Order: sequence, then structure tokens, then C-alpha cells
Amino acid sequence: MSIYNNTITLKGFLGTNAVEHTNSNQKPVVVLSLATKSSYKDKQSNEFVSRTDWHRIVVFGRLAESAKSLTKGTYVEVEGQLQSREYVSGETKRRVSEVRARSITKLEHTPRSAAEKPDAKPVQDEVPA
Repeated sequence: MSIYNNTITLKGFLGTNAVEHTNSNQKPVVVLSLATKSSYKDKQSNEFVSRTDWHRIVVFGRLAESAKSLTKGTYVEVEGQLQSREYVSGETKRRVSEVRARSITKLEHTPRSAAEKPDAKPVQDEVPA
């Protein structure tokens, strides 16, 4: 058993169609934008507050070949590794976190209400290094 573990599992809805790229080795890379939602009850207002988080999912190899057909609104479960990297944009240093997918499972979902749909815009797409 390893003392380190970097595994993340996310379930949510895709905010855009899959975006296909080719890396410097001419291998397919697919980028997905996945929305997850959480909520809590505000103690002062007694109202439920909902929060949407957007996750950049990067898919390589054979898995990328099947992931490229995924479309906006698809309910999926993604398992992978959380990684971050830094890059310089102009004079600004930025840190980006992304999930490197090991598996993607398309799930069935029957919406209970329109409130379950993501209400924010997806993260901007960037080509992985």
C-alpha cells in the first residue's frame, strides 16, 4: 500500500462539447469542462445557497478517442489524478489545476428540476502542455 494517493472522482454535467486537440507527439488530447454542484443552507437567511464549480478534464490516448464524442449536458463520472501546473501569460504567472482522466463513465440521469442544471459558464479551454 502506498502512503501517497492522488485520485479524484467527480460526477457532474459537461458544460461544453468535448474539444479535441493534438499534442506535440501528434497524439489525440480531449479537453472536457465538467460542472459539479454543491449547496448549503445559509443560517442567517434560512435559504439554500447553490455553488457550481467547473473542472478542466484532460483525456489522453485511447480514452480520448471515445471521449471526443461527448456532448454538452452529458452526465458523467470521471476518475483521475489532480494535477497543477504553472505558466506565464504576459507578465503574469498563473497556476492551473486539471484532472488527468483515467476513466470516464457516461451515467443516466433524470433531472428533478431545472435547478440541477449548471448555472455558470465553463472554464476557458487551453491546450495542455
